[in-house]
Amino acid sequence: MSVQSDEATRTGTSIAAFTQALLDHLRYTQGKNPDTATTHDYYTALAHTVRDRLMAQWLATRREDARTDVKTVYYFSAEYLLGRQLGNNLLNLGLEDIARAALATFGQHLDAVRESEVEPGLGNGGLGRLAACYLDSLASLRIPAMGYSIRYEFGIFKQVFADGWQMEQPDNWLVNGYPWEVARPEDRVEIGFGGHTEWVIDDHGAYAVRWLPDYRVAGVPYTVLAPGYRNGAVNPLRLWSAQATDSFDLQRFNAGDYLHAVESKTRSENITKVLYPDDSTPQGKQLRLQQQYFFVACSLQDIIRTFRAQHDDWRQFPDHVAIQLNDTHPTIAIAELMRLLVDEYAVAWNVAWEITRATFSFTSHTLLPEASEQWPVSLLHTLLPRHLEIIYEINSRFLDDVRRRFPDDLTRCIRMSIIAETPEKRVRLVHLACVGSHAINGVAGLQSHLLRDRELRDFSELWPDKFLNVTNGVTPRRFVRLANPDLSALLTETLGNGWLTDLDQLTRLRPYADDAAFRDAWRQIKQRNKRLLAEYIGASQEIAVNPATVFDAMVKRLHEYKRQLLKALHIIALYRRLKADPHAPIVPQAFIFGAKAAPGYRMAKLIIKLINAVGTTINNDPAARNRLTVVFVPNFDVSLGERIYPAADIAEQISLAGMEASGTGNMKFALNGAVTVGTLDGANIEIRDRVGADNFFLFGMTSDEVSALRTAGYRSRDYYERDDELRATLDTLTSGIFTGGDTEVFRPIVDALLGVDQYMVLAEFRAYVTCADAAAHAYSDTDAWVRKSIMNTAGCGFFSSDRAIREYNDHIWHAAPVTPLGIGGSGGSSGPDSAMH
Repeated sequence: MSVQSDEATRTGTSIAAFTQALLDHLRYTQGKNPDTATTHDYYTALAHTVRDRLMAQWLATRREDARTDVKTVYYFSAEYLLGRQLGNNLLNLGLEDIARAALATFGQHLDAVRESEVEPGLGNGGLGRLAACYLDSLASLRIPAMGYSIRYEFGIFKQVFADGWQMEQPDNWLVNGYPWEVARPEDRVEIGFGGHTEWVIDDHGAYAVRWLPDYRVAGVPYTVLAPGYRNGAVNPLRLWSAQATDSFDLQRFNAGDYLHAVESKTRSENITKVLYPDDSTPQGKQLRLQQQYFFVACSLQDIIRTFRAQHDDWRQFPDHVAIQLNDTHPTIAIAELMRLLVDEYAVAWNVAWEITRATFSFTSHTLLPEASEQWPVSLLHTLLPRHLEIIYEINSRFLDDVRRRFPDDLTRCIRMSIIAETPEKRVRLVHLACVGSHAINGVAGLQSHLLRDRELRDFSELWPDKFLNVTNGVTPRRFVRLANPDLSALLTETLGNGWLTDLDQLTRLRPYADDAAFRDAWRQIKQRNKRLLAEYIGASQEIAVNPATVFDAMVKRLHEYKRQLLKALHIIALYRRLKADPHAPIVPQAFIFGAKAAPGYRMAKLIIKLINAVGTTINNDPAARNRLTVVFVPNFDVSLGERIYPAADIAEQISLAGMEASGTGNMKFALNGAVTVGTLDGANIEIRDRVGADNFFLFGMTSDEVSALRTAGYRSRDYYERDDELRATLDTLTSGIFTGGDTEVFRPIVDALLGVDQYMVLAEFRAYVTCADAAAHAYSDTDAWVRKSIMNTAGCGFFSSDRAIREYNDHIWHAAPVTPLGIGGSGGSSGPDSAMH
């Protein structure tokens, strides 16, 4: 048998070939017979069967990329929230029906097997979900790309509730192995930490700097494959795991010093032990910096190794390499590339700097000052002394340029310096990213405007052409097709197959909003999704949720600026109305929350406790039965989002204007037909523009009005004193009603709101309550509401991650898409049903 025909048999996509491969993996990978295998055994065997086919496509993709010698995009992100991979990979490979048929041969159901997959928690929230969407789109658009990050041994914590309080448990996602990853120990690299620098004479007789680290750590890569949507292309995500260069001291062990014998192993592996260690201590700060440097240093060595295999001229580096920094976490990469070029490869400083700036581009994901990372100079001096020298040199040359452009403007230099001098010397990572990148983008129109005109105004005045906007997007493959199969079927029946790769086609739905039969089909799908979510909540939380009520959802990271607290106050106000008048005209509503609070974020955790306490009280009060229900589903992740987005009637996007960079949950909800109650913040503005003002419930101030109120002197107590319902609602928090008589539990919330009220909850309480009540009452007009729902989906084609990636590529990366070669029996057809032929 030829090599090609053997590959076609090994990775064939006929039902017979696929079933045989599944049986082989069950026996020879899992060591199980079909009659003794568990559901998880079948999942693992199926995952390996699918991975074989991914491998075939990846090898073909690599061959073609190497043959064409194209520019590659490298996406540096500290987070990748991938979600479960089985369903996504089956969808993109066109193998869903075949896998279902193969499993049925053994009496197994694909849906049950998919549920046994453990989701890797390699991210905290929207940043990681966005990175995963972009991987999907890069491959689907056939742009040569590779993601880089950390293989955290323990991901984002598992959230459980104890008496309503958030408790964190380790997320041991690797406990049963992860069949989607491929270890690549042969690509191991080493990096250094600590030590000192010294001047030396290099081989050419010139002065050079040599860094002598105190210790070294090995980085071992694990590759996870990301397939494009039925186009034969596969791009890799490379995750680095830290290991000791010398993991075992035999002499110490033989001497009985067992703990110190593995000290090096423990110290090294701690670097990739857990996602985002608490940085409230000096040790935590050091570990975070170690993580950030570790993953970018390993990645740059990997990129350079690939480049040097085909090229000798360093000036060609930006022609073949584009590195996108996803927020500030990877920004130390700028100093590291300079170190490698100048110190290791003897490239002249000016040339190295030109290469570095042409290679890097930077995405800013925040407008919050506290989220703008800064590292103490003292910490860098201890941990990365050579990088600190390089940063000082970059800053010195940069400030010389600023002084030439703006002579005699000392305060401008102080504002723009990469080094903040007070209250202690710190490295401003945002400034380093701005100086060391050729492009800087925000992630929604408002945020990009505020970055240019407020947060980074000095830099935009210096380099106006560097700044641009790329509004975030989400992949419709996962968040519509996988999450909402019934809606997807209706869309395909109505629009044809093309919408999954050309989401702008959703605009063709608009005329159907006036079609009674179509509206009825749409309504039935939404009700079916609501029943499924209600069944899940009933089984997992033992809370009865009536699918006939309005499903009002707020699922996202718990942060005060996102204002889950404002939603909680609204619920309390409704409950108070109901207690005062059992016949009050309150629309039956189920409020569904999902959110994790950072372990050290006390106020966020107190807000979770409040929502849970309010829920317990309301859900156990007969007066509220079938009128109000409150559910806080623990451990919100991608898989849980896929249950909630399709079922929601109302999506809460109520951050204070000017606080949210963009959001992506708002897009997922709207694409699935939820109607937004929101402020003019982040991408809400663009959603409202595209779905129509009549199909969006708007309240609150603009970002300019927020700034004006702050400047005028905001006094939250004024709002408290002149609004009777607000005052009574807030007083309820210290009445003991929700805490068994304890009046002190929620007093810190009341004190914060009557004190600074940083996110103007009290200022917008009345406007929000009026708007939220109007949205709930609008739901009572079924035809009008379903029309709004359809118009939301129809207007949101713009928010595809495919569109976002095209914009990045057109305006920043300029990488040429590559048409994949034929790959034999491994698939790659483009039709939705082609896998069956």
